Amino acid sequence: MSEATEPADLARRCARAMYGEDRVAQDLGMEIADVAPGRAVLRMAVAPAMVNGFGIAHGGYLFLLADSAFAYACNSRDVVTVAAAGDVVFVAPARAGDVLEAEAAERARFGRSGVYDVTVRRVPDGEVIAEFRGTSRTIGKAQGTVTGTAPNAPAPDAPAPNAPAPDGPASNGPDPG
Repeated sequence: MSEATEPADLARRCARAMYGEDRVAQDLGMEIADVAPGRAVLRMAVAPAMVNGFGIAHGGYLFLLADSAFAYACNSRDVVTVAAAGDVVFVAPARAGDVLEAEAAERARFGRSGVYDVTVRRVPDGEVIAEFRGTSRTIGKAQGTVTGTAPNAPAPDAPAPNAPAPDGPASNGPDPG
């Protein structure tokens, strides 16, 4: 198997291409920490605007982070896949300034469907903040994002901000200095 078709390389290239078009992840400052076939780890800092009237992170933002990790995990094989269902259990509160990490893992794929579990933890203490379970549905053929056949697809090796490097974790964006 060539490097271009190696499953781990394909997953990284899919994540880079997907992140390049993912305004939600970019606008909320999500970072792709790791990606592999059927797996993804995303990080996000809880901004003051994400906190509700009780001083804790709004559950919608926690769901969004988990759902985004789920999306990167189930799209790691360059096949268009979307959420069919998602359920979340909030375990502990998060607060402004907390950095959260959502780790998604594929549990089963059958036909055009899949089941994924996502654990959202606070960094660095590892406290579980939320547990998410998502069901996916493949809705199309290959995305073509990696092969460059999709409309507006970036060049296969074009990096996206905060996307995983070809051989490692995400950067923290452009160098400010």
